[in-house]
Amino acid sequence: MISLLFFGLIGLVIMIIYKNRIGEHLAKNNSLVNQLGQRHWFQNQWLAGLSLFGLNAVLFFLTGGVLYGLMFLLIPYIHLVIMILAVIVSIYLWVVINKAWEGSKVNRLKLGAVGSSFYLILTIVSIFMMITLEPQYPGEDTFMRFIGLFFSGFVTAVAFFTCFFITGFSKSRKN
Repeated sequence: MISLLFFGLIGLVIMIIYKNRIGEHLAKNNSLVNQLGQRHWFQNQWLAGLSLFGLNAVLFFLTGGVLYGLMFLLIPYIHLVIMILAVIVSIYLWVVINKAWEGSKVNRLKLGAVGSSFYLILTIVSIFMMITLEPQYPGEDTFMRFIGLFFSGFVTAVAFFTCFFITGFSKSRKN
């Protein structure tokens, strides 16, 4: 499990380093970039940030629902495929939003901060639950619950930073 998180983190760091090259390939003649770029409301950093916040929430809860449904199937390792697909779709949509939005660097940071704050909230909730973790009955070992909360905090923190860097620091170029 640690190795999967480590390799996933290394992959995300590489993706952040090469985000402009990836963005150029993804955004060429992309109809979603063109449609969002033409929307007047989307050029407001607060509205675009709120739409990114909502998009992150929808993707998170949709993935969680699919993973919950997969608990009832006996297909091994399919949850890993679903999680990898969720990461790919999220990064793709973040790049699309980055390419479609035009504005100043400060407003881009506002867009990224508002949109990625969904994952910051989840990170804070995970850390709070980890700190206030108590046994539900006398003698219960809370180690595995702590490990689960630690991993959820780590994953949501990585998602926060990745979303913020892709949407807040990338330079948007209209193709």
